[in-house]
Amino acid sequence: METKEILSLSALEIGECIKAKKLTSVDATKAVIESIKEQNGKYNFVITILEDIALEQAAKADELINAGKLNGPLAGVPIAIKDNICTKGTLTTCGSKILENFVPPYDATVVSKLKEAGMIIVAKANMDEFAMGSTTETSFFGPTYNPWGENRVPGGSSGGSAAIVAADACPITLGSDTGGSIRQPASFCGVSGLKPTYGSVSRYGLVAFASSLDQIGPMGKSILDVASVYNVISGEDSKDQTSSPDAIKIDIEALKNYNVEGLKIGLPKEYFGQGIDEDVKNSVLEAVELFKSKGAIVEEFEMPIVDYAIPTYYIIACAEACSNLSRYDGVKYGYSSKEAQDLVDLYIKSRSEGFGMEVKRRIMLGNFVLSSGYYDAYYKKALQAKALIKQAFDKAFAKYDVVIGPVAPTTSLKLGESLSDPLKMYLGDICTVLINIIGIPAVSIPCGFDKQGLPIGMQLMGKHYSEQTLCSVASAFQNETDYHIRKAQAK
Repeated sequence: METKEILSLSALEIGECIKAKKLTSVDATKAVIESIKEQNGKYNFVITILEDIALEQAAKADELINAGKLNGPLAGVPIAIKDNICTKGTLTTCGSKILENFVPPYDATVVSKLKEAGMIIVAKANMDEFAMGSTTETSFFGPTYNPWGENRVPGGSSGGSAAIVAADACPITLGSDTGGSIRQPASFCGVSGLKPTYGSVSRYGLVAFASSLDQIGPMGKSILDVASVYNVISGEDSKDQTSSPDAIKIDIEALKNYNVEGLKIGLPKEYFGQGIDEDVKNSVLEAVELFKSKGAIVEEFEMPIVDYAIPTYYIIACAEACSNLSRYDGVKYGYSSKEAQDLVDLYIKSRSEGFGMEVKRRIMLGNFVLSSGYYDAYYKKALQAKALIKQAFDKAFAKYDVVIGPVAPTTSLKLGESLSDPLKMYLGDICTVLINIIGIPAVSIPCGFDKQGLPIGMQLMGKHYSEQTLCSVASAFQNETDYHIRKAQAK
């Protein structure tokens, strides 16, 4: 099978070809690594390529598949993972100078599960530094570029993971989502992404940004690929006390012919109000009309709590970030300043030199909202708002099976457009952050293109552990449309 043909296949299709002996895991892995090498100079979507390790894993996978000891649907399939997920013996940088030489002594639980399933980890994807950003421009290793448009951002913080899939360099990737960091880049890059229910996927080995919000999830060419990888990585983990035994595996066969007749869909008016581009709004509403034509019941409703999304999220996220990042002190591991005169100087210089501007900004915000004079005024109120947000969604899910809205108010922005205005970047998260605040699942799938030909994403939101329903609805949409199979062509 030719390299180009291999790269055009979905993850499940590669798995089927390997099973049918039309392809080997080594062939697939070589094709993916060649493509990543060839395109990385243009898009900068990868920090580290694991060529030797990947080819060794692929050869072993082929042996086990031929011996009948490895027979999962994704056995032998290459996957790239975000560079804040620990991989034993290989660099895990979090896109930061402070961890540019950090080599973990252990694998994250999701990495162990991928290996057990016979998947081949080929690369560590570029990302915003410590997952703080919405554009993948804050990486110490330089920005990632969106394959859909010249000098366009891929979204963030999992921009590298989304761009790899969009460029047909690798069929499936893992990202992490703290406030939309899987869904927003999936939207900007025209790929499918799933932010699972908080606790359904272990966070052990995920370098923490905001522990109560972070969640690992897959991104791929179709919702079927995404759901299949979710089945591999989900489940309770004794190493993560926040992981849950309630995670439910997705029935992949049930996704393929799902009927939306009778499905109750809610549309929050606030998600379609001021600030949303007309092209984005119209594409999402047209997608909803498709569901309606297939028998779904659609109703608008009001959710005024959306107005509190951004302040609530950034207060909680920055408070947790400043605590989590206090461990990087230049002593235990990571970057250590050579100019320090004493211990206090070592702390100050190592952190000042090692962290980028966006990380410093969020550490300062976090320390401010947790300080004794402002704790009640900010952090305590944010936790109270969190409870109100949960109540609003509980009320919605008592009435609707799925809530639908845009993923982001705009399509992909030009490089530097929002980085120069942090507030503008933060406001761009308005459609996604509520999901992380209360830990429910959400899916992003392509649903159209704007006048410039840039992809538009639709967000499907559901109650806790409703991944089956969300992926079923997404699959029904992808059965009727071709947005997810159109190829990126930089303009």
